[in-house]
Amino acid sequence: MKYSIYLVFLLCFSFASSQIRGNATISRQNVIQAKSLGNANTYRNNMNTFRQRNLVPNPIITIDVKALNNIVADSYTAVFNLVQIGETAEETNKLMNERVNSVKNTLAAQGLFRKDIIIDVISFVPVYETVVEKKLFSKTYTEVPKGFELQQNLHIKFTKVNQFEKILAACARNEIYNLVKVDYFIDNIEAVYTKLRAEILKILKEKKQFYLDLGFDLTHYKPTIADIKYCHFPREFYKSYQAFNSISFEALKKPRGVVKAKKQTSYYYDPLSFKEYDIVINPSIVEPLTQIGMEIKLQYKEKPEAPKPTEKVKEVIKNKYFILSKDGEIKVKELKLEN
Repeated sequence: MKYSIYLVFLLCFSFASSQIRGNATISRQNVIQAKSLGNANTYRNNMNTFRQRNLVPNPIITIDVKALNNIVADSYTAVFNLVQIGETAEETNKLMNERVNSVKNTLAAQGLFRKDIIIDVISFVPVYETVVEKKLFSKTYTEVPKGFELQQNLHIKFTKVNQFEKILAACARNEIYNLVKVDYFIDNIEAVYTKLRAEILKILKEKKQFYLDLGFDLTHYKPTIADIKYCHFPREFYKSYQAFNSISFEALKKPRGVVKAKKQTSYYYDPLSFKEYDIVINPSIVEPLTQIGMEIKLQYKEKPEAPKPTEKVKEVIKNKYFILSKDGEIKVKELKLEN
C-alpha cells in the first residue's frame, strides 16, 4: 500500500512538472509570436542596456531641466467633408443645404450655437460621362455634361469632449461620414509657458545647490545656455497596428489555396513618455491632450586662471652734467648728490 501511494504521488508530480514546463513553453511562444506581430514588446534587453550605462567624468558641468504640461483643450473644431451630386446646379445646392441645415438644427437643439458651424466650399463643378456614337466603320466617344458635384467642408466648434458623440450622430443621420480631422485650441498658451518657466527655475536652483554642496562653486565657471519650447497635438501621436492570428493547420491540409481576409488596422494614442522629464504637470492622461514642453540646458566651463602680474624693474636714472672746454670738447660727468 505504501509503495502504491508513493507511485501515485510520483506520477502526479511528473504530470504537474510536465504541465508547468508545457505552460512555460507556450507562454514563451506567445511572447515571441506577439513580438513578431508588433503587438507587444519585451523589455528584457533594454533593462540590461540601462544597467550597463557607464558614467564618464567631464570637466564641463551640464545642468539640464525638462518640463512638460498636459493641457486639456479649451475648444475643439471637427472638420467633416461632404459631397453632393445632382442633375442641375439648383438641385445640387438645394440637396446640400438640406443636409447641412438638418445638422445645424439637430445640434442647436442639443446646445451648440449655429455661429459655431461654418461652411467651407471646396468645389462646385460639372460632372461628365462618356457617350458612344456608333458610325458605319468606327465609334466616337464624346464627353457630355451629366450633372453637378458640390463639395464642402463642415467646421463644427465644440467645448466639451462628450459633445463630439452627438456631433457624429447628427452627421451620420445626414450621410456625412468623412471626418477629416479634429483640431485642439488653447486660449492662453503664454500662461502655460510662464508656468513652465517658473517650475524650471525651481529645479535649476535645486540642482545648482546640489553642485555647490559637492564643492563646485559655479561662480568660477563660465556658463553657456540653450533652450527650446514645443507644442504637440494629439493627432501627431496616433500609431497603428494589426492584431490577428491567421494560422490554421486545417487549411494547410486542404489542396485548395487559402483566401486571406482583410485585416483591420487599429489606431491608438501614444503620447510623449514622462521618463526623461524632471517636471510633469497633469501626468494622468485619460483623454488625448495637448502636450506643451520646455527644455533648458546650462553648461559650465571652468574659467582660466588670471595671469599673475609681473614685477616691473625700476630704471634708475643718474643725474649727469656736461662740461664744455675752450677747445670745444664735451665731457660728461656724473652728478653725485649728498643724502
